[in-house]
Amino acid sequence: MFESAEVGRSVDKKEYAKRVAALRSRILKAQHALAATSLRLVVLVGGVEGGGKTEVARRFLDWMDPRGLQVEAYGEPSDEENERPEYWRYWSTLPPAGHGSILVGSWYTRPIVRRTFKDIGSGAFDQALDRAMAFEAMLVRENTVLVKLWLHLSKKGQKRRFEELESDRDTAWRVTKQDWEFSKKYDRFREVCERALTKTSVAEAPWTVIEATDRRYRDLAAGEAVADAIEAALARSAKAAPARAPDRSKPPKVSVLSRLDLARTLEDDHAKKFEKQQTRVALLSRRLRKEGRSLICAFEGVDAAGKGGAIRRLLGAIDVRNARVMAVAAPTDEERAHPYLWRFWRNLPRLGRATIYDRTWYGRVLVERVEGFCARDDWKRAYAEIVAFEEELAESGVIVCKFWLQISPEEQLRRFQDRVKTPFKQYKITEDDWRNRAKWDSYQAAAVEMIEKTSSPDAPWTLIEAEDKRWARLRVMKAVADRLEEELG
Repeated sequence: MFESAEVGRSVDKKEYAKRVAALRSRILKAQHALAATSLRLVVLVGGVEGGGKTEVARRFLDWMDPRGLQVEAYGEPSDEENERPEYWRYWSTLPPAGHGSILVGSWYTRPIVRRTFKDIGSGAFDQALDRAMAFEAMLVRENTVLVKLWLHLSKKGQKRRFEELESDRDTAWRVTKQDWEFSKKYDRFREVCERALTKTSVAEAPWTVIEATDRRYRDLAAGEAVADAIEAALARSAKAAPARAPDRSKPPKVSVLSRLDLARTLEDDHAKKFEKQQTRVALLSRRLRKEGRSLICAFEGVDAAGKGGAIRRLLGAIDVRNARVMAVAAPTDEERAHPYLWRFWRNLPRLGRATIYDRTWYGRVLVERVEGFCARDDWKRAYAEIVAFEEELAESGVIVCKFWLQISPEEQLRRFQDRVKTPFKQYKITEDDWRNRAKWDSYQAAAVEMIEKTSSPDAPWTLIEAEDKRWARLRVMKAVADRLEEELG
């Protein structure tokens, strides 16, 4: 892959000046057109040390409108980043629709460096590349113009670049001991990078390898690659968007939900049993920080199934200084301007803390599916994206507990009517609740498919019979305590 980038391309000053003038007009026009769409621009600037990644990023700031552009340089993770899953830092810096980001370094940097210095094996390296590819596939499907640039220098070219920089007092500081360490590992680094780029250069997210020996040629090639990508994306976006339609599937006669025994109730010693499980949660949750873990409890279920009551009891067992409840409603304008999972990634708990979600990222395969708020292809692919999201949570030390609370349609009606006639409960009932009730079968069908496709060892679903609220609350408390005990030992 790199041989073609070692052919000695160069551009003289006169040609450079002419081409730059045309390119700047072109790339600005494309950027301003993108600003009026739902597209976003993400440009990865990677490559060998000495290739000029920072210089290229600066050139984009010169040539493009900086009001719609940000540059992110990923160095060593901060304490805040180390206390969350690896990709949290990348999700947190994604630009909104109509804007762009130039990334100096990326999700490839850490696995490539670690593989070069043999800190990880080939299996772990391939796994990291697979995760990068899945992330990029999601970005592209979420209206991201993804441009991946690799600035290449030959071994001799890199050495000449370092010596050239060191010979000038004004630029000598740019060459560090680490740069020379990388230079010694050049052959190994090239081998690892060849593997990474070959595997991850796919149709939806190809790499553009640019010879970086001549700075003028390098800058022009990088700018033209970005202009080409934006123009192609604008042409594609002009086509009709996929149709959105409500899904009116019917649930199977026998399913994980229909087999629940909703007649389950508690005996008279409920308080004693509940207090025991609450104490277990209180003691175990206080060990999270020491063990380098965090906790997420995600609640979904039928309207009026008692999610709020179960959450309040659970919150009462956890130190409130280290816990918070996230009530998930319809996305805001800011959230709609980002990929679907962005609003959940940005609020992940730090080590030692707990977040309880009242409704979750499963809205895409529940309400958005049933109500037709997204296209069929969007909610169909969401299953795999959600499973990957939860897998990353688990790998980073997050303990994930997911609950579906189930009641019968008859009990739901009784609770709705009770809310209508009880003044302090009236805020709980809305017109949407009544409309959703009319789509009971569709929501049940969506829930059954969701549970079957997204329950995993890392993030299993716990199905709660919630006809008896006391039973449901005890089951939730015990399930959290059992999971914490299993994970923390």
